[in-house]
Amino acid sequence: MKLSDFNFELPQPLLAQYPTEDRDESRLLVLDRSNGDVKHLTFKDIINYFDENDVLVLNNTKVFPARLYGNKEKTGARIEVFLLRELNTEQRLWDVLVDPARKIRIGNKLYFGDDESLVAEVIDNTTSRGRTLRFLFDGPYEDFRKKLHELGQTPLPKYIDRPVDKNDKERYQTIYAKHEGAVAAPTAGLHFSKNLLKRLEIKGVNIAELTLHVGLGTFNPVEVEDLSKHKMDSEELIIDNHAVSIVNAALRKKNRICAVGTTVMRGLESSVSSINTLKPHEGWTHKFIFPPHKFSIANSMITNFHTSKSTLLMMVSAFAEHDMVMNAYNEAIKEKYRFYSYGDAMLII
Repeated sequence: MKLSDFNFELPQPLLAQYPTEDRDESRLLVLDRSNGDVKHLTFKDIINYFDENDVLVLNNTKVFPARLYGNKEKTGARIEVFLLRELNTEQRLWDVLVDPARKIRIGNKLYFGDDESLVAEVIDNTTSRGRTLRFLFDGPYEDFRKKLHELGQTPLPKYIDRPVDKNDKERYQTIYAKHEGAVAAPTAGLHFSKNLLKRLEIKGVNIAELTLHVGLGTFNPVEVEDLSKHKMDSEELIIDNHAVSIVNAALRKKNRICAVGTTVMRGLESSVSSINTLKPHEGWTHKFIFPPHKFSIANSMITNFHTSKSTLLMMVSAFAEHDMVMNAYNEAIKEKYRFYSYGDAMLII
């Protein structure tokens, strides 16, 4: 399949700028892969699609406040710094994106905070991701991380055209987030409330968790018509023995295994054994899933509505038949579903 197969026109007002008031009250489109049927429900209705011993697989990564604003030495120019990845704890080295990039050179210093208590020096501008900064901070590592939290903002996607507000810190985070390391939320999980998760557990649905630290590479535009030429950035992935045992027990019994989000689906498909079971993983994945792809673990998935030509839409189209997915998207647009990170959800069964 080609890049152009994943193009569609999305009216600008359908890009969600705010989350729904209640997490589990967002809308839910249910797509049945066996016949293409579509139903329009509310997210909390997913409980009706799961039975005892079915499994929900969640991504328990936690978003950290990755967007900082500093001032360049001498000129005082305002510079946005987006923290991508910590390279070295002792030396306080980070891979970052800077904007505007043209103003930043090796050796430049950036000052953060009203009191300029945090300083960074640009030591490399040749990385594929932008720049490498060394933070100049006297004090223990824990104090340094506290300072980053104090100065950093919730890294909402750029298309959200408004200031970060006080609710974003909580709402751009799943209720089960545990391990800090993501620069973007695993957004399919944002719809789960504590009440809904508790009701699912009471019903006997098993919860398995993996950790995939979402990077910006997930959202990089595909710029080649031949999808096999696109390269995904690597993201850190951890799947422990407990999650493996829950998932493989459900595989043996042929229960429903639902990947909550494209990050979970990518994680599961990155660690498949030779006999098509899940195996533990601790490392990195750069797996890019696009049609055709034979899925080995999950037999259902929850996902948000993604943007045109995105790798996320390509993965969803690999899981359900491409025309079926595009028809569902057309239906969602017609019914004015809200798209992307703070948008509505789709359950594919």
